[in-house]
Amino acid sequence: MMRMSQPSGSFRQAQRVHDSILARNEKRLLIWLAERAPAWVNSDHLTGLGLAAMALAGAAYALCHRSPLWLWVVNVSLVLNWLGDSLDGTLARVRNAQRPRYGFYVDHVVDAICATMMLVGLGLSPWMSFPVAAALLIAYLLLSVESYLATYAIGDFHISHFGFGPTELRLLLIIGNLSLLGRGGSADILGKHFLMFDIGGTIGAAAMGATFLFAAAGHTLRLYREETKR
Repeated sequence: MMRMSQPSGSFRQAQRVHDSILARNEKRLLIWLAERAPAWVNSDHLTGLGLAAMALAGAAYALCHRSPLWLWVVNVSLVLNWLGDSLDGTLARVRNAQRPRYGFYVDHVVDAICATMMLVGLGLSPWMSFPVAAALLIAYLLLSVESYLATYAIGDFHISHFGFGPTELRLLLIIGNLSLLGRGGSADILGKHFLMFDIGGTIGAAAMGATFLFAAAGHTLRLYREETKR
């Protein structure tokens, strides 16, 4: 049976929870940029920019087999992705042109596509093995699904966890790329040879997996307590 969509007038936006390390300064910068954006630029343009930039980042990672200088393209692409992905919602709020259901849905579908493109590209690069890239992608998608379910069931939309959000993760990736250019992509630990990004990726996947379990357990317990009292 087909369900009718919810009337936009009855839609209640979730409370945004964004307490990452850079969140306060980033918000001021984004508002400053949004207030000065050309009138012909709208949120859809910025979302498209973020998507195209991440597609370029994934392709550039894969092309690093030809030359490590493609890492510069990755870094520029990550900055452009930040601009598009972070500024689209701010621009809509500054111009009082919000489309909350459309914006939330499209933004996070695009986020999933972007993460997939970048991590597949990274897995095809000489810097990270494909199984580690796949583990990172799975952990990211699990955490994303938990966040979106909590947004619906609880009304809180967590953009960051434990002080880290998308901007901090992009910055860490840019720093890692610069390190690859300066020091190479591998290290010997306890007599064994490892790719540096495999080490970082394993730690990242474990951290996101633990965050997923922590958040899922906490939200499950909260919902159980709230609805058992009825």
